[in-house]
Amino acid sequence: GLQMLCRFVNRIQPLCRFRSRVSFSSLISQHQDTDDNNPETTFDFTDENYEEIEKILTKYPSNYKQSAVIPLLAMAQRQNRNWVPLAAMNRIAEVLECNPMRVYEVATFYTMFNRKKLGKFHLQLCTTTPCALCGSAQIADIIRSYIGVEDGGISKDGNFTMTEVECLAACVNAPMMQVNNEHFYEDLNEDNIIPLLEGLVNGTAKPGPQTGRHTCVGPLEQTNLLRQPPVPEFRDLKAIKIV
Repeated sequence: GLQMLCRFVNRIQPLCRFRSRVSFSSLISQHQDTDDNNPETTFDFTDENYEEIEKILTKYPSNYKQSAVIPLLAMAQRQNRNWVPLAAMNRIAEVLECNPMRVYEVATFYTMFNRKKLGKFHLQLCTTTPCALCGSAQIADIIRSYIGVEDGGISKDGNFTMTEVECLAACVNAPMMQVNNEHFYEDLNEDNIIPLLEGLVNGTAKPGPQTGRHTCVGPLEQTNLLRQPPVPEFRDLKAIKIV
């Protein structure tokens, strides 16, 4: 048993050569002033987003408005091109009439909120076991070479930032990545990853499997269900015999 385990580890080790990493959102535990993110910078929601905020706040009791901090952080991130500056957190605290610390502690806890400037397309590549076994390490190398920066950096054209993330819950279509917390791209390989990146820029990229298959149907198409499965007897009321 131990020998089999050692052989298995030796076989998968080359496929799982990922770098140790820190969660991107919590990379720095405290705010650090930059030219575009400091107490003097400003942020305000658009008129359209203020209308949406009014709708969001109706879902919460008036004395629990601060419960809306997560949807407002998500809104600020979408408006501000994938990251939440300090000024946006302070504005959210004003809108929700709460202490700014209540907003800071949420923004620093959840990895979905980026407190650092990113590229237009945030490429979140899954690197957990199923994706790793299917070649996500090689795909990560191709992406780094194509965009010309290491993880967390911004490409020179401002289009891309890549980070490695944990499971994105589509293991059957591994490898996969999420872009901007919105769309998922699956069945990635060394041949289709660069065309996908080009498609993101020119607006032609289509979410889902990139190999042409429908959802998660296997290469042999439908093999285990040749007809509509019968209804379980306890659910088929007509077939139940009343004793």
